[in-house]
Amino acid sequence: MGNLFVVSAPSGAGKTSLCKEIVDFFPRLRHSVSYTTRPPRAGEVEGRDYHFVARDAFDRMAAAGRFAEWAEVHGNGYGTAIATLEEARSGGYDLLLEIDCQGAAQIKQNYRHGVFIFILPPSIDELRRRLEGRGTDSAEIIARRIENARGEILQAAWYDFLVVNDDFSRARDEFRAIILAENCRSARVLPTLPVEFGLAESL
Repeated sequence: MGNLFVVSAPSGAGKTSLCKEIVDFFPRLRHSVSYTTRPPRAGEVEGRDYHFVARDAFDRMAAAGRFAEWAEVHGNGYGTAIATLEEARSGGYDLLLEIDCQGAAQIKQNYRHGVFIFILPPSIDELRRRLEGRGTDSAEIIARRIENARGEILQAAWYDFLVVNDDFSRARDEFRAIILAENCRSARVLPTLPVEFGLAESL
């Protein structure tokens, strides 16, 4: 059975960079591909970045309960299909889902499977420095992101694991260790052991 790793973080904490390195390290780990009603942006590929669907199709999926989580963001629907999670679970590969706290809470409540990981900055001041260092956002947008980050960080306590991204290499190693440990859980390893071990009755 595959594991579901649900990863959240405030903007600027380094979640995207960490997730990219983690996926490259584990060949059986794949990114979850969400559904959205917004049109593709330049360079985005159907099935790799998102599943792009019409609004009515998205609404039908939501009404039929086919999403493990979904939300309306800036007038567009975004959702993670239960089928996506179940296919990974039954197919034996791990799935990495980068999502905000609201979506992660829906996954935890509705789907009831997953390992929940929160990426933290070392401090609010460092988070502000990183956001300003990007050079892409106005002071107003940065202030809004910082305010949002304070609220998101309050949600970190209910996650299974917390990784503080102070030093990127250390944070990457801690993230990697979480995935390695989850893959060594007895419930995951027992079905793969030889019958001669006599552990089948433990399943």
